Amino acid sequence: MKLKTYTPEFRAEEVKLVLEQGLSQEQAAQWIEVPKGTLANWVSAAKRSTDPAALPGSRSVAELETELAKLRKELAVERMEKEVLKRSPRTLRGSRCPVRVHEDGATQVSAWPVVPCL
Repeated sequence: MKLKTYTPEFRAEEVKLVLEQGLSQEQAAQWIEVPKGTLANWVSAAKRSTDPAALPGSRSVAELETELAKLRKELAVERMEKEVLKRSPRTLRGSRCPVRVHEDGATQVSAWPVVPCL
């Protein structure tokens, strides 16, 4: 049988049910369908921890600030790329051909073939 894994966020929420809302471990375990021993381990680990930020699923302020800075940089790059794509292409200014072409196409200019305008 494959062991079921739980996310740190899920664990933190279930520990809060027991510690903050006053549910017994047995009631909470039945309600969320987690083995009693597993929930008891999560709660005891949270109680041993003296730092309130050390609950499963929580991160330090420095980690969150680092991630925020990284995400802001990524967002700035994405916005810049979007603005570049919005701009009209500079190569298609008007319908005039930059190369002069003889109307009849029969004559050549200085031994070079006539270049048609696309």
